[in-house]
Amino acid sequence: MSVDIQFDLGAHLKQKVSEGRKLVVPYLTCGLPSPGEFVDLYVKLAESADAIEVGIPFSDPVMDGPVIQEASVRALEAGVTVDGCLGLIAEALKRTSTPAVVMTYYNPVHSAGLETFAEKAAAAGVSGLIVPDLPYEECAELDQALKDKGLALIQLVAPTTPAERASMLAAASRGWVYVVSRMGVTGLQDSLASASAEVVDRVKPHTDLPVLVGVGISTGELAGEACRVADGVIVGTAVVKRVLEDDLPGVVSLISSMREAVNPS
Repeated sequence: MSVDIQFDLGAHLKQKVSEGRKLVVPYLTCGLPSPGEFVDLYVKLAESADAIEVGIPFSDPVMDGPVIQEASVRALEAGVTVDGCLGLIAEALKRTSTPAVVMTYYNPVHSAGLETFAEKAAAAGVSGLIVPDLPYEECAELDQALKDKGLALIQLVAPTTPAERASMLAAASRGWVYVVSRMGVTGLQDSLASASAEVVDRVKPHTDLPVLVGVGISTGELAGEACRVADGVIVGTAVVKRVLEDDLPGVVSLISSMREAVNPS
């Protein structure tokens, strides 16, 4: 399993932003609705997406709300594994150059071994990693293992993150800076929390990377609102909900509509 595609994720996305493009990053739970359909869906979404976040199913996904939790349970019950996920990502990246960022929890990474995980992820063509339950103070070893393989470790900044810590996380992040739009787990919302704009303003002076808003972005209107202050959006629950409902055309339509909403033609 080896893919020739390897991005400097931050440079790749910064170039897009410098050209006036707002970034759209959908989230998929790996292996759903089936391994083959997952690969096909990744490739279809790549037509509108700037990167795709791929969640490795985990039994205790503390950041995720009920929709993504259900998706993880279904995938695990279907036999999806960490190595299987990396294999599916590699298959997708043979058909598209849209970069993949893995979202996982620290236990699977630690269990594999940090260098081993980084090596396997790089071989699959992965460009970055998000590990929401790994505190910044404990991430140096993983960060170095990923750097050694050309992968980015993306940091998250929440509305409750103190200003000094937010600046530190923004400066340390690679690939992009992930601004969590509200407190709590992932899920749909009808309006964008005003706190998210404040967090974006707080981190922007401390990074030259794109700043993306995620958690609760469910419509083109919310995506457009977020992109008035941010460089792009991450769309998770709204995508996964449609996948669980077997509405794959709806997933493609949603991301296409968000692309149009943030960068009207």
